[in-house]
Amino acid sequence: MKKLSYYLLIVCALASCSKEAGKPADPATTAAGITPKKATNSTLSFSGYTWNIKDLGTELAGPGPNIWKTANAFVDANGRLHLKLTKNATTGVWECAEVTSLQSFGYGTYQWKVEGPVNSLDKNIVLGLFNYSGANARDEMDIEYAKWGVATNPWANYTVYPKQSDGPAYFTQATTFTMGGTYTTNRFKRTASSVVFKTLNGFYDDDTNLAYTTTCASPPNSISTLSMPVHMNLWLFMGHAPASNNTVEIIIHEFKFIPL
Repeated sequence: MKKLSYYLLIVCALASCSKEAGKPADPATTAAGITPKKATNSTLSFSGYTWNIKDLGTELAGPGPNIWKTANAFVDANGRLHLKLTKNATTGVWECAEVTSLQSFGYGTYQWKVEGPVNSLDKNIVLGLFNYSGANARDEMDIEYAKWGVATNPWANYTVYPKQSDGPAYFTQATTFTMGGTYTTNRFKRTASSVVFKTLNGFYDDDTNLAYTTTCASPPNSISTLSMPVHMNLWLFMGHAPASNNTVEIIIHEFKFIPL
């Protein structure tokens, strides 16, 4: 009972954080440190790497919780990765997409070239581009475009969770800024002392058309020393359907990693 009470206190404390203060705790994974599940049997090739596709059949799993389907993540003839949110015509249930790299990555620059209206996604839709060890609320760097269920919330979220040996404090920045279209370059550079996030209008490998940048420095926020997989996902916050009731698709033109 003491153990259960302890977990409930953690859930309540995290859930009480305001969205302006940062990313909300994922109700599917916070309790008892449950880690989001991953598929183990379907893969795709994208940007020179092999990626696992999450698919657990009809089982709900975090983040969300949601249903995850192989068909919602695929690479087209031009080598671009498509992530889709679709409503199953038979069951009426919304289905999400996530891919995870088989390779792990450490210090260096992570960059995604994304096609999609990241600044105007439905309030319940989350696009995540991140480096993650699998330990809940530890060793993670996120770029997430999401309003976390509240239409008036900032839509751009940049978060760093500390390494496992350190305390629970994490860095987060939730903001809005001017976008110039539906093509964006999304980047973070991780070193031993900082994580520098950048979002650019258009597709660039330098800082041309920089729209926003923010930096997490250590100290006071610790930064993971681990090599970890990269994740890309498109999902529904708390499993809530998009208000438009329409299929949503994001296209990742390229993922690039440049080691230090």
